[in-house]
Amino acid sequence: MENLTEGVNRLNISDSSLKKNRIQVSNTKKPLFFYVNLAKRFMQQYNDVELSALGMAIATVVTIAEILKNNGLAVEKRITTSTVDIRDEFGGRPLQKAKIEILLGKTENFDELMAAAAEEREIGDYKEQN
Repeated sequence: MENLTEGVNRLNISDSSLKKNRIQVSNTKKPLFFYVNLAKRFMQQYNDVELSALGMAIATVVTIAEILKNNGLAVEKRITTSTVDIRDEFGGRPLQKAKIEILLGKTENFDELMAAAAEEREIGDYKEQN
């Protein structure tokens, strides 16, 4: 879990054309909790986070949003669904894919919950060392 957190901490998005607080989720590239931890980090930095996905990854985005909401860290601000035309790699007919965007904001006690979780991790690390 520490390696995952370190990876999230070092993550650098350099493309300025993308929204700074948007996470484009794939259900094949990264584990679920990578995205959960990344969303927490984005909410710390930007106060809200937009989760976006196409097709089969929509279920992953909904799961991430529900985990954050059920842990008292996020509230839904907006949910947008649409379809987008995607051309396959062979340049054939465009395929329609479902798209979802979920905008989540921090709860009032987000910072307190994150501080408590960090403190629990520190206590656990201390106990492991001794």
